[in-house]
Amino acid sequence: MPSRILVVDDEADLEQLVRQKFRRHIRENEFIFHFARSGVEALAKLSEEHDIDVILTDINMPEMDGLTLLSKLAGHEGVLKAIVVSAYGDMENIRTAMNRGAFDFVTKPIDLQDFETTILKALREAESIKSATRTREELVAIQRELNVATEIQLSMLPQTFPAFPDRVELDLHARMIAAKEVGGDFYDFFSIDDERIGVVIGDVSGKGVPAALLMAICRTLIRGTALEGGAPHECLAAVNNALAGEVVPGMFITVFYGVLHTRTGALEYCCAGHNPPYLASHDRVRALDSVGGLVVGAFAGWEYQSAKFDLKPGDLLFQYTDGVTEAKSVDDDDDFGEKRLEDCLADVNGHRAEQIVDKVVETVQTFSTGVPQADDITCLAIRYIGA
Repeated sequence: MPSRILVVDDEADLEQLVRQKFRRHIRENEFIFHFARSGVEALAKLSEEHDIDVILTDINMPEMDGLTLLSKLAGHEGVLKAIVVSAYGDMENIRTAMNRGAFDFVTKPIDLQDFETTILKALREAESIKSATRTREELVAIQRELNVATEIQLSMLPQTFPAFPDRVELDLHARMIAAKEVGGDFYDFFSIDDERIGVVIGDVSGKGVPAALLMAICRTLIRGTALEGGAPHECLAAVNNALAGEVVPGMFITVFYGVLHTRTGALEYCCAGHNPPYLASHDRVRALDSVGGLVVGAFAGWEYQSAKFDLKPGDLLFQYTDGVTEAKSVDDDDDFGEKRLEDCLADVNGHRAEQIVDKVVETVQTFSTGVPQADDITCLAIRYIGA
């Protein structure tokens, strides 16, 4: 786009001088000049032309002088840089002009080389301002889109609790806190039939928009496959085959998928590279056996395994992502770790699922006070009450 310059001077000779000096720039459509004979006429021009990059104005003019014009340009969005022209030695007016926002000045009689240098310098500064403005607008647009993406991602995760208001056999709560506007962690829970529910927690490698997109695809595939009623290892094998070869190299998903029989407490589960959940019973907290297989999406044809465990009334099943255990301390860069998580679960065992999730998140955040959150934090707690 050509640079636009408004020249304000009551002497007609200056217009001819400018056109002659910058004739090549004008011919090649690099510069477009507009001319006005007074400050009043300049303001009228500015009302018509909203994208003036530089204004060059004489100080001494009829109707409205250059100093008054400068004061009226203060809030004008179109003009990026102003240059004043004054008689040699008129330092008092030049100083006043600079105080009113002028970028630079030239003196009469005009030295054409200095005149060109000053114009080009002002145009470079004006382009820097425009570039910064464009960058800021792009960042604002990106932030707006990320805010929408955050709302979309959160809308994909179940947010209504109690999770199963018609099922008195269990108490379930979950929460995800993304490290960025959008994240790669996810959780899900759904009814498979009248007696079974599926629970899922997963962690996509990486962060940000790519991880969020893969998270959305994986969650949808797991739910769609799980609702067919197969065993957890069969479900994750099917999802793995669907994703293998389709995801970006180096990206993968760790997943825990369990099927809970709400009448009996029987739990069948599969850990695809994911941390096994913790079981908090009345007298101890321990991790279940890590049974399953490789992370999802790495290699097609991988065979997974399921394990079975019977929950007793009062037992708590706590699932989490590594954003919990790998949270850092500001003092010694220590991890939150499994031991602190176990101690936290022991302290809150017997509480409602929501209280347990909130307490774990609060404890992790307190531990990491002063350290930027580096990974998504996700927790899902199920208290099995029994039929």
